[in-house]
Amino acid sequence: MTRTFLGMPATAPPDVGHLRGDEPFPAAARRALADAQLRRNLRHATTTIRAKSGAVIGEVPDWQELRAAGSAIKADTMARLPELLEQLEAAVTAAGGTVHWAADAVEANQIVTDLVRATGADRVMKVKSMATQEIGLNEALEAAGIEPVETDLAELIVQLGRDRPSHILVPAIHRNRAEIREVFLREMPGVDPALTDEPAALAAAARQHLRRTFLSTRVALSGANFAVAETGTLAVVESEGNGRMCLTLPETLITVMGVEKVIPTWDDLGVFLQLLPRASTGERMNPYTSMWTGVTPGDGPQQVHLVLLDNGRSAVLADAVGRQALHCIRCSACLNVCPVYERTGGHAYGSVYPGPIGAVLSPQLTGVEENASLPYASSLCGACYDACPVKINIPELLVHLRSRAPHPRSEAVAMAAAAYTMDHPRLYAAAQRAAGLGRVAGRTLPPPLSGWTASRDVPAAPPQTFRQWWSENRSES
Repeated sequence: MTRTFLGMPATAPPDVGHLRGDEPFPAAARRALADAQLRRNLRHATTTIRAKSGAVIGEVPDWQELRAAGSAIKADTMARLPELLEQLEAAVTAAGGTVHWAADAVEANQIVTDLVRATGADRVMKVKSMATQEIGLNEALEAAGIEPVETDLAELIVQLGRDRPSHILVPAIHRNRAEIREVFLREMPGVDPALTDEPAALAAAARQHLRRTFLSTRVALSGANFAVAETGTLAVVESEGNGRMCLTLPETLITVMGVEKVIPTWDDLGVFLQLLPRASTGERMNPYTSMWTGVTPGDGPQQVHLVLLDNGRSAVLADAVGRQALHCIRCSACLNVCPVYERTGGHAYGSVYPGPIGAVLSPQLTGVEENASLPYASSLCGACYDACPVKINIPELLVHLRSRAPHPRSEAVAMAAAAYTMDHPRLYAAAQRAAGLGRVAGRTLPPPLSGWTASRDVPAAPPQTFRQWWSENRSES
């Protein structure tokens, strides 16, 4: 029997799950930028979500105080994480549930597969879950002969289209209505050939398809938005109601949750239930907020399991700066305001966690060297920090991770030369005079520095350096 100890850092294992891309971000982004339809889809969706979110946030006079409270609760949670997880385990167990500890994706997938097999089921229905996407649970179940069925509409679109999610909140954000209709006509059994691309018609087709699954499937899998340590209560918030069907109809419910999702008390939950819907979907409250505490005899699932997942989170926790990334409540606000994400989409990041939060979380979960390009997938404009409901300082984290990323030897040599020059006044003065020649040479640099000016101009050198100005104007004083 293995045991997981927080504070003994180990990164997520390779070749399991969806935290690493097949190519660096710049290469993937370049291809995405060439897809005009993708860019139109993203611009329309993110613009709409930003407007809705901004309107409902503007209604809250103490929004900044709520943000500060959320940030403080998360910081306290990270400081006491081992204690709170043990409290959660005791509370869930006392309520009739069973808690399993998974050090990584491999262990988590095996635990869930064994639990499903023990029920004799060959099909499971799923509530939308980033953690199960992270560990590649669908693939592990399929390899074991178990069919996973996504019930969240956007996740269903992604699954039927044999696609990958590209947004934390809206996984199919890169698809428009016409593309979704084509997926349904091609992949959904029994769909009406006359199906239109009207949203109501598409939703009705998905509802009819899923009802059969809800009524005939005995095992459900979920994630959790929050887990209350003092009571052992798990919470899932959603907009469609499909999640609640999964949480109440089956005989067995298995929840896979990252260890950072625990919060201390019910009072703390109240803070996040105000922050999350406004920052994510632009709603005053989530249409469906489902909570369950262990087993209630004769009501709902009678076998309740909670799988607590580390998968690199202890490595993140060990970094006093980087652990801010574990404060994330998966609202996707940072994606919706990010100019880089709006132009490239989520697939370019290579991880199930795209956008600014993915650029700081994925490299820490895998080890920075395995996602070295992601901390550079940002202009450092700071819009993500302003939008984050728990005040994660993503620009600070990006700079921090850039310092940890492997750098080419040529860059190290260039920086050493610059440091040497600045440490020697005569050399520095000569370099300033040489920089002045840039006014004659133009706004681009020659190879091997031409890559930097391929998409930007070299700033024009001033006609007079500060030293020259000082010599002429202040030397007498």
